Amino acid sequence: MTILGIALVSALIGALFYFAREKGQTTSKALWIPLLWILIISSRPVSMWLHVNREITLEDRYTEGSPLDATYYAVLLIAGLLVLNRRWARVKPFLQANLPVLLFFLYCGLSVMWADSPAIAIKRWVKAIGDLVMILVMLTDPHPSLAIRRMFERVGFVLLPLSILFIFFIPSMGSSYDPIDHVTMFFGVTTFKNLLGVMSMFCGLGALWSFLGAWQRRADPNRTRLLLVHATAIAMAAGLIVKADSMTSLSCFGLAGMVMFFASSRWFERRPGHVFLLVAGATGVALFALFMDTGGSMLQSIGRNSTLTGRTQIWAAVLAQHINPVLGTGFESFWMGNRLESVWSLSQKGIEEAHNGYLELYLNLGWVGLAVLGMLIVSGYRNALVLFRRNPDAGRLRIAFLTAGLIYSCTEAGFRMMSPVWIGFLLAVLAVPDAERVTLPAVEDYPLRQSIPRRPVRVLQ
Repeated sequence: MTILGIALVSALIGALFYFAREKGQTTSKALWIPLLWILIISSRPVSMWLHVNREITLEDRYTEGSPLDATYYAVLLIAGLLVLNRRWARVKPFLQANLPVLLFFLYCGLSVMWADSPAIAIKRWVKAIGDLVMILVMLTDPHPSLAIRRMFERVGFVLLPLSILFIFFIPSMGSSYDPIDHVTMFFGVTTFKNLLGVMSMFCGLGALWSFLGAWQRRADPNRTRLLLVHATAIAMAAGLIVKADSMTSLSCFGLAGMVMFFASSRWFERRPGHVFLLVAGATGVALFALFMDTGGSMLQSIGRNSTLTGRTQIWAAVLAQHINPVLGTGFESFWMGNRLESVWSLSQKGIEEAHNGYLELYLNLGWVGLAVLGMLIVSGYRNALVLFRRNPDAGRLRIAFLTAGLIYSCTEAGFRMMSPVWIGFLLAVLAVPDAERVTLPAVEDYPLRQSIPRRPVRVLQ
């Protein structure tokens, strides 16, 4: 059965890559750098893939990590920096256009000075810089939208089928028994069910973006073939989210997917300013279900209760800890030492996040960090909207991932480094310099549907 499963999944992966090919469209070889980075942060650390983990406690795992993993990330980070150095003429305008992003990372770097362990905090900050470097490698590619689409395809075509293989054909690698809830937990190529959900959501939104782009390219002779390929990826992503029983990822995939779908309509392309209604509507539905539906009927309809599967207990436990409310505990430094043990004693052992991105950021960076994040969200939405006005195909991907990040962070730590949600959020909020906007169409060889006259819009300065 195992051999049959490996053969079937290998054939599926080969077929997806074969039928997704498009002649005459290439990206730089440097795209392999962010691809290898995202493949690992979306699945398992290299040390786990190679089975070289030493036996360590939960506390040690969070503070120390693996030298092999550190080496892997360091090599990719250095390679990414070398690529950006060669592309400095294109990188410099990106940096100048994204001061809020630079301010956020600068404040994160400064916060290591008041962390309990500055040495550990600075290592984590360097890895966080790696996320930004990988995004810039893709955006400074000669064909940035093509590079982004290729990244989603390669990550999705590998991790989604492999997760199916691990869950259904090699269950010892993709599932385990949960002694607390007395159920089987499915995690595929990741290490936990929620991580399988977020990986599938990330790949699913990328596949939906490619599907909508192919749908609009009516003159493309490969249209039907591409639609089938991306529909298959969407189906795999949705099925894995359901299998993982990750309601946060399922809700984000549904709401952000609807935002992307409606943003592809002619009505919104003619009225780009009204995209705000989509983002506000999707976010409002999530906030109402989580915090305002006192009866809990919406949560019960998706199999959850008013405690959000114990999250309210975790929130109470972390808020009971003594921290500096203005500056926080330092970048990625809350879950250490006595605080870690105290939270475990008040909630449950093994948790390493606050299960709320905004609360997590407050614990690490304080009110100042939340203020900088707010500035980043506002400027990021404006950047995505400006891009949507100029290029709806590229813009709706940014708007969808911005929406997903805002909603996901209500019940998970979405603003943490080296996660698919954070990668998608960074991609969404980065501004595209004026000189680069003309290079963004997803496919230059085949026109989209007939050009739509736009109403004149006024951009607030």
